[in-house]
Amino acid sequence: MVHDPHRTHPAAAGQANAADGSSGSASGERVAKALARAGVASRREVERLIAAGRVALNGKVLTTPAVKVDPGDVLTVDGQVVNEPEPARVFRYHKPTGLVTTHKDPQGRPTVFEALPKDLPRLISVGRLDLNTEGLLLLTNDGGLARALELPETGLVRRYRARARGRITQERLDRLKRGVTVEGVSYGPIEATLDKARDAAPGSAQGANLWITLTLSEGKNREVRRVLESLGLKVNRLIRLSYGPFALGTLAAGEVEEVGPRVIREQLSAHVAPENLPKGDRAQWRKPAAQARRRAPQTEAEAERAQRRREAQAAPKKKEYKPGWAKPKRGKPAARPSGSQPAGGSPSAPRGPKPSASPRGRTAARRPARPKSGGPGRRG
Repeated sequence: MVHDPHRTHPAAAGQANAADGSSGSASGERVAKALARAGVASRREVERLIAAGRVALNGKVLTTPAVKVDPGDVLTVDGQVVNEPEPARVFRYHKPTGLVTTHKDPQGRPTVFEALPKDLPRLISVGRLDLNTEGLLLLTNDGGLARALELPETGLVRRYRARARGRITQERLDRLKRGVTVEGVSYGPIEATLDKARDAAPGSAQGANLWITLTLSEGKNREVRRVLESLGLKVNRLIRLSYGPFALGTLAAGEVEEVGPRVIREQLSAHVAPENLPKGDRAQWRKPAAQARRRAPQTEAEAERAQRRREAQAAPKKKEYKPGWAKPKRGKPAARPSGSQPAGGSPSAPRGPKPSASPRGRTAARRPARPKSGGPGRRG
């Protein structure tokens, strides 16, 4: 899909194949897949672009997605030449509330992609987070990878933390492991753990604020909110903590960080074509110096290790005493003012060597001799 001005093919291969009813050569790939790999949009969105007459192959507007692209063909979207797909890239983004996960919102609301740094490549999201949900949102330049990570068949686990108002017990939450049907929509098994509850105000009928951690693998539209609402809880905050092997970690709200190529090869090789896997160990995009921080954990395992290190550093180290050792007394003795004498009289002198333990080595203090009676020292 590289523009070649010296190309002299007699006809547009892909468009001609579509016109005569065939699906193209066996060596080519579907136009939707080619544009998705190039990061233009997901396959479903590419089909909408074709229906709108915005995609052309070798200068002719496509009218059907049943077209295969051969090496050397020129694809354009809105008149712009689509370059060869680059290796797969993945970004972690901490989506704040108030942003819509779309490229263009019909209602004019601010979107995730408008808030991203301008020097990033064209990206698409892996799934969506609704307007009032915050937390981890994965972005990629590979539409096929995005689709693979979204499918429930892939089995990637999503973890959320929800703050809800109401009353609930762990026993009722455990029933979600069997799945639940809400308003005709069936949801798969969900593991929910009641973390903590804040006491409600006396006489309040609305219950207390609860924190619940939920683990699921489907990710249907507004799944967490609808399931908890079916239990009588009103969700007032929802945070996505992880998606598959990637964790939110210490990424601040609104920040974005590229996942390293080595992590992509280790974690996503089953979902990326071998020729599209990135090489090297360092990410291409780095945060601006003003936002640069210590690298946040990229995977959930790294986040747990970082948390254990922080806890170990914060905990004071307790000194161990062997049996028979005298432990220091609590409390600090009061300091004596300079020049004062200790209790007992004479000022302290510098300590010398300890006297010998032998009685012969001791020097007894001399006492003044008593005068003998009748001697010259007696007063008359």
